[in-house]
Amino acid sequence: MNLLSIAFVALFAPTDSSYTLTGTIEGLDKGMAYLVHENVKPHSDSVRIEKGHFHFTGKIEGAEFCRLDIVGPSGNVSYGPALFLESGVFTVKGKAADLRAAEVSGGPMQSDFNKYTAAEKTMSDDAKQRSAAKAFVVSHPTSLVSAYALLEQYSYNPDADELDKLYRALDGSIQSSALGLQVQDVLRGAKLTAVGKPAPGFTQDDVDGKPVALSSFQGKYVLVDFWASWCGPCRQENPNVVKAFQQYHARGFTIVGVSLDDAKDRWVAAIKKDGLAWTQVSDLKGWENQVATLYGIKGIPMNFLLDKNGNIVAKGLTGEELQKKLAELLP
Repeated sequence: MNLLSIAFVALFAPTDSSYTLTGTIEGLDKGMAYLVHENVKPHSDSVRIEKGHFHFTGKIEGAEFCRLDIVGPSGNVSYGPALFLESGVFTVKGKAADLRAAEVSGGPMQSDFNKYTAAEKTMSDDAKQRSAAKAFVVSHPTSLVSAYALLEQYSYNPDADELDKLYRALDGSIQSSALGLQVQDVLRGAKLTAVGKPAPGFTQDDVDGKPVALSSFQGKYVLVDFWASWCGPCRQENPNVVKAFQQYHARGFTIVGVSLDDAKDRWVAAIKKDGLAWTQVSDLKGWENQVATLYGIKGIPMNFLLDKNGNIVAKGLTGEELQKKLAELLP
């Protein structure tokens, strides 16, 4: 570090609960940098980028999960790296062409985060990444990064027992943090919709505005299928769901589609285009759909297969998995 750099760090070195974050972005002369605070009083701060450099200062209590975004001179947005901000000196070094790969240093939580993401990158599939998250949580119960790891790897279709064990392993201060409370919400949904549990009841309007109750389908095997017209993976999965409906409907199987759409015209058009010939409901509130919230939905497509008594017998069935399960239940 040269004398000028030492002087710069000394000049802007934080005290008490203050932080500084300085960045250098190669390949970008001017623009705006946005520091997006994701969890504690969500908001964003912005500063100008001059000759590839920017500088944030502020006050912070504890550690906080943030994201750095860049807007170039032409208005194009580049989503940058995640970071764990706390009091202290932070630096960001990266290239405009690959902002997500920017290096972030500063603070013990950021050091933990760098270790976790480095380990995660070496894993080739989702199961191994989940194992990496589990190992990190067990060895770092007092780190806020552990709550982040649980959210990242266990929000979609989690195993309630496994997540509960890992959540209980966290230090109380992490459990009560903003990220910890989000993990708690995921765990709530996972426990409520675990295999063997009665499916939570609901009533929501169909495409004609008529209320439909889940309980009205008792006596049949029912797939509660969460999807949306704007969801690419959902639309790709729909042919498999259509095939299952056509093959097993006459044997006592039906589907209730719950859409996370917010525009009725696009919802109805997708139903018609994909040939979804079963009951569809939505409150047109997008991710705030009340049924999705009740079931703890954090990603779609997602589904829950219910038996004739309304109990959950399987969940997260896609492709051939759905066909195999139905063949087992309805030979």
